[in-house]
Amino acid sequence: MNNTPTPHIGAKYGEIAETVIMAGDPLRAKFMAEKFLDDIVQFNNVRGMLGFTGTHKGKRVSVMGHGMGIPSIAIYTYELYNFYGVKTIIRVGSAGSINSDLHLGDLAIAMGACTNSNYASQYELAGTYAPIADFQLLRQAVETCEKLGYKYKVGNVLSSDTFYTENAHNENWINMGVLAVEMEVAALYMNAARSGNRALGICTISDHILTGESSSAEERQTTFTKMMDVAFSLI
Repeated sequence: MNNTPTPHIGAKYGEIAETVIMAGDPLRAKFMAEKFLDDIVQFNNVRGMLGFTGTHKGKRVSVMGHGMGIPSIAIYTYELYNFYGVKTIIRVGSAGSINSDLHLGDLAIAMGACTNSNYASQYELAGTYAPIADFQLLRQAVETCEKLGYKYKVGNVLSSDTFYTENAHNENWINMGVLAVEMEVAALYMNAARSGNRALGICTISDHILTGESSSAEERQTTFTKMMDVAFSLI
């Protein structure tokens, strides 16, 4: 395809698999490639956003970073869906719990994604759009968690545009049953919907906004492997 390489991804068409597992931190993508993939080929290093293609249990899959926040993941997933023929994107990332039953290391599987972003305005919809996961991926992820005995909850996450904020109003999101706060899933789900493809967000609880518990940067990069186990089970 003459649309590739893109301004942000240096791969040629065909160098990226139809299923891509993505993480905000490109070093987490490298970690996943080394831990889960055989026959690894690096396809991207533009702006340091590492991407690799290989095989997992004989099936072709790619892993790639997507950066922090909705604008960043929106660019990468748009290009993957629309220029590289990608059909499925699974985000594995960290989230801050605002639920009393979700603690450090637990998984939040995003059935839906609320947001304070204005990303959906581009679609000029006559109302408020509700970004949701692909149900088949969601169901398979739950089945894997049950099989492996991983503690998880399924529900809404908040994809927030702000990490440092003057007034988070977390109590309002808590009152609406939102499980955790992260920064990307809503845009991923919207790009998947608009392109007619599939997406799922699986987050590990890295900190608890209500209690102050938190994980180190190194722990976030290399020890959040349960969500990776679940993601690779969906290939």
